[in-house]
Amino acid sequence: MDMDLAAARTALQAAHRVAVLTGAGVSAESGIPTFRDAQTGHWARFRPEDLASPAAYAADPELVWEWYAGRYRDVLAAQPNRAHTLLAELERQKGAGFFLATQNVDGLHARAGSGAQGGQLVELHGNLGLARDEVTGEVLPLPAPPPLTLPPQSPAGHRMRPHIVWFGEFLPEDALAAAEQAFMQAELALVIGTSGVVYPAAGLASLTQRAGGRVIEINPDKTPLTPFASLSLRETASRGLELLLGPA
Repeated sequence: MDMDLAAARTALQAAHRVAVLTGAGVSAESGIPTFRDAQTGHWARFRPEDLASPAAYAADPELVWEWYAGRYRDVLAAQPNRAHTLLAELERQKGAGFFLATQNVDGLHARAGSGAQGGQLVELHGNLGLARDEVTGEVLPLPAPPPLTLPPQSPAGHRMRPHIVWFGEFLPEDALAAAEQAFMQAELALVIGTSGVVYPAAGLASLTQRAGGRVIEINPDKTPLTPFASLSLRETASRGLELLLGPA
């Protein structure tokens, strides 16, 4: 590490181009379980890989939709937390120089205002609140439950699938390309609440480093990124961001 907290705060304040990558740790404080921790009750007999794949959907679309509908209900009941609102505030400060890429599919960043403050938000793995027409590819918001019928149909009468990147599928090319460009151009990258093991998202911070930028990590646990970060804060997402940004 080549920065202390004071230097990191100064660098973040001065930076015109800031790129952020978030993972499940950002939403943990909103009560949303991680992908694997969500396997409780009736779903405990399934591995996530048994449900989140094209093969699983082809074999039993109703079962897969039942699982996703439950997760959708959970995220609708959750609220953005302090970390989400602080990132929206950081975007407001940086404007067009701010870029947020999230691996989360809960939509909480957008609900907190990210992507609407002058910067850009991309959801690398999709969004539980959206579904995609299997024939046309059109992406549409799901109706709020309970009137949600499964599997949902598009206005064109076609079955829709969850707008989620499944195991064995590639990330959306445009979203990934935008993230790679933003991290290459960033003076400072923040990596928050992500294990740093799921690629290609895990490689984004290295693009910043190779281009001469600094990387700050916020995570309660050590990750593969920790030895290479300019500063690694062993904190929750909200506490780490409060330390960097100062209390509002």
